[in-house]
Amino acid sequence: MKKVMVVFGTRPEAIKMCPLVKELKTREKLNTIVCVTGQHREMLDQVLTAFDVVPDYDLSIMKAKQTLFDVTINILEKMKAILEEVKPDVVLVHGDTSTTFVTALACFYLQIPVGHVEAGLRTYNIYSPYPEEFNRQAVGIVSNFNFAPTEMSKENLLNEGKRLETIHVTGNTAIDALKTTVRDDYSHEHLEWASDSRLIMITAHRRENLGEPMRNMFRAIKRIIDETSDIKAIYPIHMNPVVREAAQEILGDTDRIRIIEPLEVLDFHNFLSRSHLILTDSGGIQEEAPSLGKPVLVMRDTTERPEGIAAGTLKLVGTDEEVIYNTFKQLLEEQNEYDKMSKASNPYGDGFASKRIADILEKYI
Repeated sequence: MKKVMVVFGTRPEAIKMCPLVKELKTREKLNTIVCVTGQHREMLDQVLTAFDVVPDYDLSIMKAKQTLFDVTINILEKMKAILEEVKPDVVLVHGDTSTTFVTALACFYLQIPVGHVEAGLRTYNIYSPYPEEFNRQAVGIVSNFNFAPTEMSKENLLNEGKRLETIHVTGNTAIDALKTTVRDDYSHEHLEWASDSRLIMITAHRRENLGEPMRNMFRAIKRIIDETSDIKAIYPIHMNPVVREAAQEILGDTDRIRIIEPLEVLDFHNFLSRSHLILTDSGGIQEEAPSLGKPVLVMRDTTERPEGIAAGTLKLVGTDEEVIYNTFKQLLEEQNEYDKMSKASNPYGDGFASKRIADILEKYI
């Protein structure tokens, strides 16, 4: 029986890897071992509980005020011992986190094959997003299996010299997760509060947006909320104290904005499915929201998901206050513009990415 070790450490990774873990565990030819780093602690544990996934190994690296240096050193030291004990035939990592990069580096040092889930996403700006763009490019150098979510990400990998036989277009496992989490009979007190209005969902946390860019974002949102009587906004806020301070200062006294603690994945997906419009600097939401028919304004200067821009489900608005304000206002006031985005086709898959990845691993390892 071949050993497949699945490693992840953050909430976004867990949302996308747990459906794959569940699928792999149905395969009799594969022995699936789950290792989490705990790069995000509380938010990670919420997702594990929601998908009923119990890790075999937990590095528990999370600590207050840790730097990228701390994360890298802690994971690298602890991962070596686990890899030498398990001796996996392949290690699966996801996307672009520090957990992903450092695990792939450890596998390279030990000459263990790496499978990269969500391979080939690129902005080609090494500092945007930071450090994620470097992380995913570095993993792409050492990966043996490249599970690209779209044809565009496959082309990126081919252009970088990856061999065609190592690349497999599977769709995105984020869509698989929605099949488990979104429910017709869901209810929540915050949704009841917003039931008399159009609901706007907000997320903002990216490292490169900290400081004035994020304050610009919040000021634009506040202006629109103050001017528009039939909308309410919910902002599940990130744990980062810098984000919290700016959000409370600019948005905290606005009656029609609720700043709440991070939502568990089941709650979050159901909030998205019941929203009118989403403003975010997140990566994963750019994939999830189009599957739910929700327009997304991406508050970043670059995106590694140009498929959504091309399909019309996303608009890249950057971090300029006036651009965010004007685009947000247009979608609230012009139904034709809103409909063009909400009815655009989803470029990120059909919800069977995990099955395709498991099939490939059974065939090739």
